[in-house]
Amino acid sequence: MGQTPSKIISASRRTDIPGWYTPWFLDRIQQGYFTIKNPYNRMVRRVDARPENIHSIVFWSKNFGPFLDLHADQVLTEMGYHLHFNFTINSRVTLLEPKLPDLSARLHQVSLLCKKFGPDNISWRFDPICFYRIDNKDLKNTLGDFTMIAEALAKIGITRCVTSFYNGYKKILARVSHLSSRGIPLISFVDPTPKDKQRVIGRMADYLEPKGITLHLCCEASLFTGLGKGTKVKQNACIDGKRLKHLHGGNPETRRDYGQRSKQGCKCSKAIDIGSYETHPCFHNCLFCYANTGIDTQIRQGTL
Repeated sequence: MGQTPSKIISASRRTDIPGWYTPWFLDRIQQGYFTIKNPYNRMVRRVDARPENIHSIVFWSKNFGPFLDLHADQVLTEMGYHLHFNFTINSRVTLLEPKLPDLSARLHQVSLLCKKFGPDNISWRFDPICFYRIDNKDLKNTLGDFTMIAEALAKIGITRCVTSFYNGYKKILARVSHLSSRGIPLISFVDPTPKDKQRVIGRMADYLEPKGITLHLCCEASLFTGLGKGTKVKQNACIDGKRLKHLHGGNPETRRDYGQRSKQGCKCSKAIDIGSYETHPCFHNCLFCYANTGIDTQIRQGTL
């Protein structure tokens, strides 16, 4: 029988751990385990997080500042963990992402990560692409800073851009409606036609290609199919065991995670997500976020 694969930790699809919960994460790592609750069946289990049992930790964030300030990267690498970074960098506009550092600060963060870990260990997420109206006026989108960000990241060697289009979850509509009742401008998200989405993706891919950056789609199976066989665009695995094995050797988990949105095109490898929607709300308060934000917590508590 083959050797049992080492596990991959996802930190986290459910919240921004580097931005808000780095001290908690490092404490649990020092303790050697996480206790996690399944958000669907509510079952609790203990996850052994000792470095001899974990191949890699994949971090997801829009703000790695607190993580870097606490030297968490150094602590973890010295303990023997391999690190990979999914870094979402969308825009300098604060309307949809109100609590992020300035774009210049985030670009500095990704530059530091590249120097420490090499660009192959950083995936740039330009995600999601949003089309929207403010108070039912002219149609806007989140693509305004795309070329500027791409230019900056190409210069430091980033080769992968991951994207998808906005999904209209019910909690987002409730969030936006409540904020509108409090005097915040009403944001109405618009879903482009499939042809319009294909045109946007095609233009993005064409712009990125001469800069050495490949465009990848996250959970956009039908859109990917519509691009045709000759497309330059790839489907993405945000947690990719085969890629982690290529980068770091060893024996990480490489089986597909069919518990994710595989029918929508998710290609991720199996991983253990240690974030919690309940106890780890994200206070970046992005209006389009599918997770639990600080805004949602305040709404439930009646403090907003």
